[in-house]
Amino acid sequence: MSKREAAPDLCALCGGRTEPGETVFAVELGFGVTVVRHVPARVCDTCGESWIEDATAAKLEEIVERSRREQNQVEVLAYSE
Repeated sequence: MSKREAAPDLCALCGGRTEPGETVFAVELGFGVTVVRHVPARVCDTCGESWIEDATAAKLEEIVERSRREQNQVEVLAYSE
């Protein structure tokens, strides 16, 4: 099994173990930036890389689209389900 095909609890970058945790998601939109804190993720205990589940990524896409519509220069949010 290659690193890219690693088991869900293994980091695809370094092979370390991932554990439930949180990360910060930030996106530069050209006119401003949106930062989402406390995003649920699997975090590697070796290299610190964060992996976001598909459902969480879909929610982040919704947040980014709203930020685009509102054209906020800086927006910092806490993730909520």
